[in-house]
Amino acid sequence: MLNSKQRAYLMKMASSISPIFQIGKSSLTSEIIEAVDAALEKRELIKISVLKNCADDPKELSEMIAERTRSQVVQVIGKKIVLFRVSKKKPVIELPKT
Repeated sequence: MLNSKQRAYLMKMASSISPIFQIGKSSLTSEIIEAVDAALEKRELIKISVLKNCADDPKELSEMIAERTRSQVVQVIGKKIVLFRVSKKKPVIELPKT
């Protein structure tokens, strides 16, 4: 679980990255979940964009993706979702201690 200091640190890092996935009218598919899972393993911190033609709420989508990929939601702003998960093979991001 992320504390507020760690969340703020990750939000600052996420502000400079671009979304690497877009969720559209087909909403969540198993392919998107697998791709997000692989991206989290490689990058640890990713941003996802929810398109206007997606009927689902971004907050609900973020919770479903986080649950299925065992990641943590850093933030949801408008239609942007930021997720974080420590890599099992090559951890890169070092979170500040409490």
